[in-house]
Amino acid sequence: MPLLEALKALANPVRLQVLQWLREPEENFPVNPAVTDPRAVGVCVSHIQAKTGLAQSTVSAYMAVLERAGLVRSTRVGKWTHYRRDEERIAALVEDLRREVGEAHLADLLPS
Repeated sequence: MPLLEALKALANPVRLQVLQWLREPEENFPVNPAVTDPRAVGVCVSHIQAKTGLAQSTVSAYMAVLERAGLVRSTRVGKWTHYRRDEERIAALVEDLRREVGEAHLADLLPS
């Protein structure tokens, strides 16, 4: 079930934080427009790794979980992998959650 997979992915606080950072990549990561557009191509995994302070292998595993859940997309640029949010998929998952839980109950589940 895609909704359950996404919720499991977001249950980890670091993965949730990375997804939040990717919402505004220009504000949260170094940007070099000559190399890539962080909105169109994404943020290099090395920048995500540096910001989290975690091992590269851990960050790669976390990003793979987010990608399998449909929350991010990856793009290879040379030897580097870049990640960006999949806004359409995120919106669809939010709508699925509204249908499954109900609008009134959803407000109780989300932080204010």
